[in-house]
Amino acid sequence: MLGFLKEPVVVTAKINVNLVALTMMGLISRLWGLCYPRAVVFDEVYYGQFVSLYMKRIFFVDDSGPPFGHMLLALGGYLGGFDGNFLWNRIGAEYSMNVPVWSLRLLPALAGALCVPLAYQILVELHFSHCAALGAALLILLENSLITQSRFMLLESILIFFILLAVLSYLKFYNMQKHSAFSGSWWFWLLLTGVACSCAVGVKYMGLFTYMLLLATAGLHFWHMIGDQDLSNVSLLCHFLARALALIIIPLGLYLSFFYVHLALLYRSGPHDQIMTSAFQASLEGGLARITQGQPLEVAYGSQITLRNVLGKPMQCWLHSHTNTYPIRYENGRGSSHQQQVTCYPFKDVNNWWIVKDPGMQQLVVSNPPRPVRHGHIVQLVHGITTRYLNTHDVAAPLSPHSQEVSCYIDYNISMPAQNLWRVEIVNRESDTDVWKTILSEVRFVHVNTSAVLKASGLSGASLPEWGYRQLEVVGEKLSKGYHQSMVWNVEEHRYGKSQEQKEREVELHSPTQMDISKNLSFMAKFTELQWKILTLKNEDTEHKYSSSALDWITMDTNIAYWLHPTSGAQIHLLGNVATWASASAAAVVYLCLSLWYLLRRRRRIYDIPEDAWQLWISAGGICGGGWAVNYLPFFLMEKTLFLYHYLPAVTFQILLIPVVLQHLSDHLCRSVLLKSMFSALVVGWFSWVYFVYCTFSPVTYGQPALSLTELKALRWKDTWNILIRKQ
Repeated sequence: MLGFLKEPVVVTAKINVNLVALTMMGLISRLWGLCYPRAVVFDEVYYGQFVSLYMKRIFFVDDSGPPFGHMLLALGGYLGGFDGNFLWNRIGAEYSMNVPVWSLRLLPALAGALCVPLAYQILVELHFSHCAALGAALLILLENSLITQSRFMLLESILIFFILLAVLSYLKFYNMQKHSAFSGSWWFWLLLTGVACSCAVGVKYMGLFTYMLLLATAGLHFWHMIGDQDLSNVSLLCHFLARALALIIIPLGLYLSFFYVHLALLYRSGPHDQIMTSAFQASLEGGLARITQGQPLEVAYGSQITLRNVLGKPMQCWLHSHTNTYPIRYENGRGSSHQQQVTCYPFKDVNNWWIVKDPGMQQLVVSNPPRPVRHGHIVQLVHGITTRYLNTHDVAAPLSPHSQEVSCYIDYNISMPAQNLWRVEIVNRESDTDVWKTILSEVRFVHVNTSAVLKASGLSGASLPEWGYRQLEVVGEKLSKGYHQSMVWNVEEHRYGKSQEQKEREVELHSPTQMDISKNLSFMAKFTELQWKILTLKNEDTEHKYSSSALDWITMDTNIAYWLHPTSGAQIHLLGNVATWASASAAAVVYLCLSLWYLLRRRRRIYDIPEDAWQLWISAGGICGGGWAVNYLPFFLMEKTLFLYHYLPAVTFQILLIPVVLQHLSDHLCRSVLLKSMFSALVVGWFSWVYFVYCTFSPVTYGQPALSLTELKALRWKDTWNILIRKQ
């Protein structure tokens, strides 16, 4: 029984020394001196704020993309024991001792280091020689821009890592297709492809470009499988379902999980939650939740409410009135009703309170039992402090003359009767008998006499003049085709009114609400709202000193100064390896020209290269050239401030194309031994040039050693580069 102990246990393993050596060199190049400089470098001032908010569990919204990348940076802070206490307000600010700089920069650096062996393996899986694969890895290793970007608390290196991992996983899966379909390894690489794609998209939406490329590639490969007569219909169906599961369903589920963890971590109210709906704000600890917790759920006749406009941008605002009236005549000579002003006010105020009144009764308190207001009911809205009724009539609004003025009615005993009946329409109702609910219901108020809809027009236009205290205009929109969020309101604060006397009611309106009912949003409701905000909330794009156009990137006519030492000439710049970038662009041109030449010749049935070499050429171009195209060309359609680092995923694919073209030229165009020897010598000389450029620009890649004035001027190879030179 124990006979197996008579022989020693032997474990045999194959170790790819190239891969190990490349990984070690990648780690050294990215991790060396990682804590230097111990100061805020460029966009660390931006991402650091989010790391601090994670540490403090405070909710935020970042319109630049999903939360997975931010969570990875925060993980570094958590592992380093960061408490979140640092003021991220200035590039170059020295980090305090409580900031674990090495830990915060570790994950981006590791991701950047692992891109080196990934590049090697991708070329191997594309069936190119180990020499070509080694060349691709060394080019990534010596690429100054990738080194710079991966050594700080930034997201591009993490994005590129997941992109390359997705490509490698798909290639490994595809290469196993013929001989080991549905094996454990086959499933592993297929599932890893989907996971890596989801992670890439979760870091930045730029990852979506490579995800779409891989989906298109998988679709094309499956299309070819359909024509394979050796595969049965059942087998084809299984292949399709496996790909749908791994490349669509699992990535979608994983993407949702990023938001689930994000929302679970950030449960406290903060400054960013003001752009969210009242329901979302009420689900957070503190802030609005402290005010609204336990409010009555159903709005009833006699309810005292505040009405917040659902649009919430560029600022949140509440339906508001005050004792001041519209001027008899506006500056342009038009007349007004001289009624009490109604505005949308961007701050909480006692004048934001309104009472929901039954037009058929005089009481302004909630009956016992309460009579809830339902969709389609007619109500009057009474301003809590002045007790005047919300009114609109056929008088032009002050700033929007094509819309009706909204006011609180004052009886001047002239031929202008009150028109103060409003129909409640619940926009997000499930049935026509739905009850109007606090926070949850989104409602429109339709004027019974004129069919105008109550609208906060000031959210998309100018503020009222001084006579309106610069508050936002509210109008009755007569042409209400469709529905716009500026016409939709929700009850934010709510209490059941108990005081019939006005003086007692004013005291009641000033007091906080304290009734017991909970309003928890489901995860999907919170996810949908947050996702929509991320996609639609855009900060005002302003011209930045280091912003650039997509055309500047190919020839690297731009750079970004990341950091400057306060006293010496030491500085860090995002600058690519000029030799590599120029060679990558040349390789792309050569690939395109050769491909067009081959296609024309093949059309004439002239085959310059064997069929397997042609298929290898096309597949490599589809991955490397296609990866460059999908990660670069979309920027020409984007209306946003662009920076050089946006080009890094695209140039990574373009760099992988260099050894593809070089091996092809050596194998198929250099037909004699002499030509091959000369070509090899040229490649060695070219690679020496790449290494020389890397060494030349290393001081501004790593920030050390500090360079003299003459040395800095010598680095300005292009007039468009902004190398920082101190005035003597």
